[in-house]
Amino acid sequence: MNYRHAYHAGNHADVLKHVVLARVIERLKKKDKPFRVIDAHGGIGAYDLSGAEAGKTREWEGGIGRMAEAFAADVESLLAPYRQAIAALNGGGGLARYPGSPWIAAHLMRSGDRLIANELHPDDKALLETCFRHDRRVSVTGVDAGVSIKANLPPPERRGLVLIDPPYEQKNEAARAVAMLAEGLRRFATGCFMLWYPVKADGLADGLGDAVERLGVPGTLKVELRVREAFGEGGLAGSGLAIVNPPWQLDRDLEILLPALARRLGLGNWGQGSVSWLPPPN
Repeated sequence: MNYRHAYHAGNHADVLKHVVLARVIERLKKKDKPFRVIDAHGGIGAYDLSGAEAGKTREWEGGIGRMAEAFAADVESLLAPYRQAIAALNGGGGLARYPGSPWIAAHLMRSGDRLIANELHPDDKALLETCFRHDRRVSVTGVDAGVSIKANLPPPERRGLVLIDPPYEQKNEAARAVAMLAEGLRRFATGCFMLWYPVKADGLADGLGDAVERLGVPGTLKVELRVREAFGEGGLAGSGLAIVNPPWQLDRDLEILLPALARRLGLGNWGQGSVSWLPPPN
């Protein structure tokens, strides 16, 4: 419970997670029926990039800080909802604040859609409540992420997205994350689930991918963005998402976006973006 995302807000991992989140929500909106988003690790909602935490690491400079220049038209079309969410948070222009996943979800949702934003850290939960105090579509809770998933599934709408993105600071956190995913699928088999994971030299990404594949859910997308080569003690080299029950044609969106993000966010000439299926199609 010591993790504070303010130190990492807007980094390359956030860019990947939030670009994909925005595309998933836009795809869910293709149908008129309402949906519910459950963000199991909500953070504080929005982050001050000039604050002490972001200023200490300056990780955002290697992420959202590299996104100002326009991409090709097809890429920009897919990035538009993500960019709109950031612009809405920075009303005076520029880039002073960066939205977290619950802020992006709430901004993109319609009036009939709902968001459960959960955050266990008491100080961050208080900030999250302040962020959404005027939005009746949003409910903020402060329980363990696994408890949040059990308590809120299946959603009344029978349509929705569950985002699981723990900090992976504890040795058993990857196993717990996959267990949350499995429990969520037992309760809401048709729901879309996004499980975020870091890519380092410790093998966690490969192990987590294997564990998700063993769940045996057909049509699970694996999306990875690597900005540099992983090596011992080298920290975060990239990140990935396992997306179970992705919306129709999300894979096509990401096949356009990932190479562009890899070229832009990769260090030097090093950058890799991949979209694949778990298990691979026959």
